[in-house]
Amino acid sequence: MFGANLTIFHPTVFILLGIPGLEKYHTWLSIPFCLMYITAILGNGALVLVVLNERTLHEPMYVFLSMLAGTDILLSTTTVPKALAIFWFHAGEIAFDACITQMFFIHVAFVAESGILLAMAFDRYVAICTPLRYTAILTPMVIGKMTLAIWGRSIGTIFPIIFLLKRLPYCRTNIIPHSYCEHIGVARLACADITVNIWYGFSVPMASVLVDIALIGISYTLILQAVFRLPSQDARHKALNTCGSHIGVILLFFLPSFFTFLTHRFGKNIPHHVHILLANLYVLIPPMLNPIIYGAKTKQIRDSMAHMLSMGKY
Repeated sequence: MFGANLTIFHPTVFILLGIPGLEKYHTWLSIPFCLMYITAILGNGALVLVVLNERTLHEPMYVFLSMLAGTDILLSTTTVPKALAIFWFHAGEIAFDACITQMFFIHVAFVAESGILLAMAFDRYVAICTPLRYTAILTPMVIGKMTLAIWGRSIGTIFPIIFLLKRLPYCRTNIIPHSYCEHIGVARLACADITVNIWYGFSVPMASVLVDIALIGISYTLILQAVFRLPSQDARHKALNTCGSHIGVILLFFLPSFFTFLTHRFGKNIPHHVHILLANLYVLIPPMLNPIIYGAKTKQIRDSMAHMLSMGKY
């Protein structure tokens, strides 16, 4: 067993432990994990289908929303099935290339989701601050270019991490005390200097996200200024209501991510299993709640969902 856990250069497999320290609770933890994952897949899948099938929802706001739902499916599907396999079958083995692939899609989804939220903020800014020019500004070609920019930036930002990990020799243990592969967790298994990994893995993706947050903040500052200049209270209430769902999703995405980051950096006294549990909940709770928030707050989506379900009965 000892020999299987020590490797030289690239190991054939890594061993994911799930949530170390909570092994005896893995079966119990798998129940809410599985339920939340099913809810996330069904909710986001339904959202994508509704936007695709209902012509009335072929507008920029809903196109970006369907992109967000698709990214949530990617994020949760990249991580949760493997975690459930560990919890249920102790299937912690993951091939080196599969581990790198999982890490790549997790980080790409995170950066892409941040970019999509920025695009949605821009959509709300145009709709509220320059409503007469909305269709002229957010044309299908512009939306296509924004989509390419979002995914191009995400892939371009994360792609170098593959080479940063593949260049490292791995001669320590191949055991990863986590339920999925993430950049620094894998790099720490190397028997070489990982300073470049640490700096790139922290600064470049974080800089992209911080720029998004700053631009989202500027967008909503301008939106609020425009809203409070509206003459009637009903108009102000309607404008704010259209932004309510988006603000909720923004908070749901950024607050847990920064909380997780801060606890990793400064929460030295927090048990390791708490860090891992928070990381798992982060890839589950936002994808599960996003379609619920939009479904509850957006009448067009509720009506379209009801119409699609009623059509399905016949």
